[in-house]
Amino acid sequence: MTSTMKDLAQATGLGLATISKYFNGGTVREKNRLLIEDAVKRLHFAPNEVARSLKTRQSHVIGVVIPELSNAFITSIISTMEDLLRQRNYAVIVCDCRSDARQEKQAVEFLLHRRVDGLINMPTDPSGAPLRPAVEADVPVILVDRLIPSLEGQVSAVVIDNVRAAEKATETLIASGHRRIGLVLGDPGLYTTDCRMQGYLNTLKAAGIAPDPRDISYGNYTMNGGYQAVQGLMARKDRPTALFITNFEMTLGGMLALQRSGIRVPEDVSVIGFDKLDTFGDVFPHLTLIHQPQNIIGRECASLMLDLLSDSHAVPHRVVTLATQFTKGTSVRSIKGD
Repeated sequence: MTSTMKDLAQATGLGLATISKYFNGGTVREKNRLLIEDAVKRLHFAPNEVARSLKTRQSHVIGVVIPELSNAFITSIISTMEDLLRQRNYAVIVCDCRSDARQEKQAVEFLLHRRVDGLINMPTDPSGAPLRPAVEADVPVILVDRLIPSLEGQVSAVVIDNVRAAEKATETLIASGHRRIGLVLGDPGLYTTDCRMQGYLNTLKAAGIAPDPRDISYGNYTMNGGYQAVQGLMARKDRPTALFITNFEMTLGGMLALQRSGIRVPEDVSVIGFDKLDTFGDVFPHLTLIHQPQNIIGRECASLMLDLLSDSHAVPHRVVTLATQFTKGTSVRSIKGD
């Protein structure tokens, strides 16, 4: 027979009000908390989450909408974020929109219909249109990795300093004598793509180097996209002497393209890639990398969401900008004397 809150009250000698307060996230005395948790274990009590959500108007579920579940950068963030939210009794529903704006809109609608308490989104649609219903319904929204200018002040966000990351990579290549630097970017129009392009262009301008549009290629943040982009850049007679590839999957694809073409790193071309030090350590141990702090991003997302859920009207929306780490390998060769 299923135990009830009345059974817990009888087993602990506490009132129903105290028992209810505990299960609804309220603060109870430490000795009472211990009594309740002990009784929960002994009686195998499971709270009726549906009934509780109807009463409190909280589902204790957070919706997450991402562009690609197969993306290692995204999954590492979700894993950290979910662990922290679970510790606070929040479940997570993840929806993969396949980098399609229409599916992103459908995913947000699906989650809102299930009365999620908050939304965390790595946006595909730069207009922010899919998130408008959540904003209008006062559902807390946190953007990951990508800002949406039209929603400024209405949502929170956790991003990295993309401009500075791209500047650092480009500065390193220029300092090694490279003037023709190939840039492999994600989808045009996305916040990360635009910021990393800006950092690249800023650095070329500061060095007095005129950018050549032929040195810029787009690989849509996928392994195959990176493969095709690098293959195209390196097929030219006046090909770049260095490459800056701006995400993990594209870096893997780009390195594979170089290997299959018999192009040596760094003897024939210098390379700076992005992300996942642990994975690259096994596959390409010599790569120089821009490393994004995935675990910190996940923790910041969870912390922001919990703050907003504590009182969404009292806590102002804010943008957390994190620095990247530059890890020097042996994939950049100096050509100053060449």
